[in-house]
Amino acid sequence: MSIATLEKQDKKALSTNRTDNWWLEPLVYAIGLGLFLVYATWAAFQGKNYESGPYLSPFYSPLIIVSWWKFSPAFLILWIPAGFRLTCYYYRKAYYRSYFLGPPACSVKSPSSTYSGETKFPFILQNLHRYFLIGATVLLLFLWSDVIKSFNFNGKFGVGVGSIVLLLNTILLSLYSISCHSFRHLIGGCMDSFKCGYQFNLYHKISCANEHHMFWAWTSLFMVGFADLYVRLCSMGVWTDFRLL
Repeated sequence: MSIATLEKQDKKALSTNRTDNWWLEPLVYAIGLGLFLVYATWAAFQGKNYESGPYLSPFYSPLIIVSWWKFSPAFLILWIPAGFRLTCYYYRKAYYRSYFLGPPACSVKSPSSTYSGETKFPFILQNLHRYFLIGATVLLLFLWSDVIKSFNFNGKFGVGVGSIVLLLNTILLSLYSISCHSFRHLIGGCMDSFKCGYQFNLYHKISCANEHHMFWAWTSLFMVGFADLYVRLCSMGVWTDFRLL
């Protein structure tokens, strides 16, 4: 193949010399994210079936009900975790590749001929990620409170399947937040140096979690959707919550 032919091929959108199934990963990401967005949006609009016994759906935690608010109470708090995930460094890569094809994979040409990074609206809003981290951390405190309540059955300690579901969900969400790049930067002293010795040890431990940030991102995404589904179906009487203890 001549150099002229290669240069002409390089100008075509999605052109690449890769011979593997490079398109499979962005396709799976697009389907996974799309299914979650459809379900989460539907669940948020319901405004009902979010409680069952001592269980509260994580989509509605903390449960805020005010007389002047005519919409689902989920919308009072869901914008925080939604903003946290939307501006997440890993999820940016996932949906930039899956939906914007910018680029769809390594060594694959993007259909767009221009690139301005995240310096213009609306992508400049991605810089709010560190602030969404603060809000997400506050919500985690409420979720852990919900976990404690899920072991309380009419004033007595008990363990139901829903208790385990909410516990696993909150653990995964916590690991997702702890492994966040912004959290690691915060632990590192918010500068390109460490303020003290113990901070380096914390930074090192957080870095171990950060290495698996993609895993925590996907498992927590699946689990938070399943936790809502579990509480919802129990509330509707479709599923029965079995007591383990």
